[in-house]
Amino acid sequence: MARLPRISPPGIPVHVIQRGNNRQACFVADEDHRAYVGWLKEYSKKYKVGMHAWVLMTNHVHLLCTPRQEGGVSRMMQSLGRRYVQYFNFKYHRSGTLWEGRFKSCLIQEKYYLLEVYKYIELNPVRAKMAADPGEYSWSSYQINGLGKISDLCTPHREYLSLGRDSSARQKNYRELFTHHVDGELLKEIRSNTHKGMAIGNDRFKEELETLTGRRLKSKKRGRPLGWRKEKINFTLTPL
Repeated sequence: MARLPRISPPGIPVHVIQRGNNRQACFVADEDHRAYVGWLKEYSKKYKVGMHAWVLMTNHVHLLCTPRQEGGVSRMMQSLGRRYVQYFNFKYHRSGTLWEGRFKSCLIQEKYYLLEVYKYIELNPVRAKMAADPGEYSWSSYQINGLGKISDLCTPHREYLSLGRDSSARQKNYRELFTHHVDGELLKEIRSNTHKGMAIGNDRFKEELETLTGRRLKSKKRGRPLGWRKEKINFTLTPL
């Protein structure tokens, strides 16, 4: 069966995950992180993708971004993936694939959900017990969004900009968001929908995207459809 093309309409935020094949390490040394971030910067600008949040874990990557042109995210990830694999294989004297197939992604509703995905991404090192506080981890965007570190990779989303009138106020209010972790049903929804290529948001958002793209972007309800027992009984009683 042919693989369905990625859906990433311009102006709609996207959460991207790319994992190492068989969960193998993709980053061994700090210079690996620096190389990846450098090429992420290069290709995000080349393909006009605004980067809002990210984290580079040992064996996978999370990105939160918004394309400004059709197909920008896919082209960015393809170019970045190939370039980094060439670097990694040469450096560590290996060959073959590094990534676990195609990257996973889902579209994100801005209001109510986008800042939660910011948190989900930047709290990865804390959930993995690699840091007690997200600000301790160097290879994420938290030091930029929450602590004011300067970066020409990060493009603040308007939802982030709405947190305050100036950078100090925004950073303070952003840090306060992290007093509560992303958990429960929202955590499950982010993980599940990203893996399945669905959308994260309310039903209206998903229905509008389905109309726009012609693709189903919300999970089907589990179980049999309503009325199936009645239909089965009627079918059984219908005379031949």
